[in-house]
Amino acid sequence: MAANTGKLAGKTVFITGASRGIGKAIALKVAKDGANVVIAAKTAEAHPKLPGTIYTAAEEVNKAGGNAFPCIVDIRNEEQVQDAVRQAVSKFGGIDILINNASAISLTGTLSTPMKKYDLMNSINARGTYLCSQACLPHLLKGKNPHILNISPPLNMSAKWFSGHVGYTMAKYGMSMCVLGMSEEFRSDGVAVNALWPRTAIWTAAMEMIGGGGEIKEQCRTVDIVSDAAYIILSRNSSETTGNFYIDDEVLKSEGITDMEQYSCVPGHRLLPDFFLDVGPEELKIQIRETGGSQTSPNGNGNTSGVGRTFQAIQQQLSDKLVKEISASYQFELSGKKTALHLFCFCYRLVLVQYKLSCKETCQCVVR
Repeated sequence: MAANTGKLAGKTVFITGASRGIGKAIALKVAKDGANVVIAAKTAEAHPKLPGTIYTAAEEVNKAGGNAFPCIVDIRNEEQVQDAVRQAVSKFGGIDILINNASAISLTGTLSTPMKKYDLMNSINARGTYLCSQACLPHLLKGKNPHILNISPPLNMSAKWFSGHVGYTMAKYGMSMCVLGMSEEFRSDGVAVNALWPRTAIWTAAMEMIGGGGEIKEQCRTVDIVSDAAYIILSRNSSETTGNFYIDDEVLKSEGITDMEQYSCVPGHRLLPDFFLDVGPEELKIQIRETGGSQTSPNGNGNTSGVGRTFQAIQQQLSDKLVKEISASYQFELSGKKTALHLFCFCYRLVLVQYKLSCKETCQCVVR
């Protein structure tokens, strides 16, 4: 875990969607420093399926050492946002940090996304982030070491991250575009504007509610990895740390924290990658190693195993960008029936053809 240093003591942190999940985890982390925490969320009464309200979160923040101020805020409502900011400034004397965490998600295709749902996602994700930033910036400009941190992904323009959920991607990227633009706009003023995104799926009550069972939880990390990464970013010099699209575990590694198993819901279990992140060469090697096996033929029930699963892993993760980054030769040492080995080479060539590569140039198959 990232140790608290006390750097955020007395700072006022305005967090949207802080009644539960990642937002609440960040609230509790900064509270340990003795920060003032504005819990800005809609949940005044408990949801039948989702635990936590702004008031229960406030109790936890106070117990953790912070000074909580719960505010009923629908970030789609300009008047409510402005009023919450005014109340926070009146109570604490200013705002030093804004966390744009509130978000809406619907992983539905274009024909399955009613405009009401599209408007909801864009009103909360893109417009809500812009509105909260606009409302807090006059006070951030007066603050010492001011930060805006959006829980949003890098702007990955690969079509696969739009296909199947165009509306959600547009809305989420709207948050990231705020980082891209505002970081440059307020760079000379010393206001840091950054994004933070988890490398893997994060287990929350919301994920459980929408259908994530035990098998999904096993492949997730806890909210603590995001809150620890956020704390590290917020502790940095704002004039030297802006315009970045951070990934949670990379932030931790930059501070010498290399044990990521402590954040796994089930240590040692394979993790589910989050949206918008292409798997890099090292992660691909790990997936291939974990997927491969000794069998070299279909297992009889229509599912491939061993070599087949290995190539499923390769094909799922290959992209034009990754091929260029790797730019390497591979040597496969195989044993078994020659028919299976020939099938292996044939499947590999099919993958290579998809990316316009030459098997002769990239693959050396050693048959034993």
